[in-house]
Amino acid sequence: MWAFTCGVVASGVSPRELWPVVLLGILLAGPLVCATSQAVNDWFDRHVDAINEPGRPIPSGRMPGRWGLYIAVAWTALSMAVASLLGPWGFGAAIAGLVLAWAYSAPPVRLKENGWWGNAACGLCYEGLAWVTGAAVMAGGAMPDARSLALAGLYSLGAHGIMTLNDFKAVEGDRQMGVRSLPVQLGIDRAARVACWTMAVPQVGVVALLLAWAQPWHALAVTGLLLAQLAMMRWFVAAPSRRALPYSGFGVPLFVAGMMVSAFALRAGGAA
Repeated sequence: MWAFTCGVVASGVSPRELWPVVLLGILLAGPLVCATSQAVNDWFDRHVDAINEPGRPIPSGRMPGRWGLYIAVAWTALSMAVASLLGPWGFGAAIAGLVLAWAYSAPPVRLKENGWWGNAACGLCYEGLAWVTGAAVMAGGAMPDARSLALAGLYSLGAHGIMTLNDFKAVEGDRQMGVRSLPVQLGIDRAARVACWTMAVPQVGVVALLLAWAQPWHALAVTGLLLAQLAMMRWFVAAPSRRALPYSGFGVPLFVAGMMVSAFALRAGGAA
């Protein structure tokens, strides 16, 4: 939802005449594509999630038979139907997101079995594709400009680290089921440092681009948000297993706030 909204802002187009479409995109971002991803993941990883998060309906077995799979297929079809109304680039972004949602969990690809590939897919879907979709919808289905795509790419890369934070809560189940998340591959402490670097370095790139685009105040704001994150990262890496969840709750919103600041910088600079 936030990345879609950032794309809307970054487009530089007033939502006055398109506010119903914008509102629809924000409201349906979770129930459609994100719900599809969750249903696919819950079905194909129900044995792992039964260990890590046994309270959810599909992994717990409360949803009988193959209904978890049927729900994933139904949400996919509904998502495609709604996305077909968003213009060619909006529809293309949605299709890419759905393909990655299935590739993340479903065999034979199962990107999630390797934390490098799985987290990259999630970061691209959650940040980059949503940003591009919002900007494309506001531009009447046209491709967003190079500056908008550059920021979407950098924040997608940074989101790889955010996805690694989520892996700390499932280390035991991942080890038992052979899922090679980064905490499993690298160890807890090293994975925590990799997650922090992966979040921080792209934001340095964002600051550099904003300065190059003559947006010094926006660059300063992103720098301030990054410095606050760095302080929290130091606290997080001291005890990653215990502090991953609270860091996600308080540090990640600072990352997202930087996305919004960057979107307003493009709007001020006349991005299309």
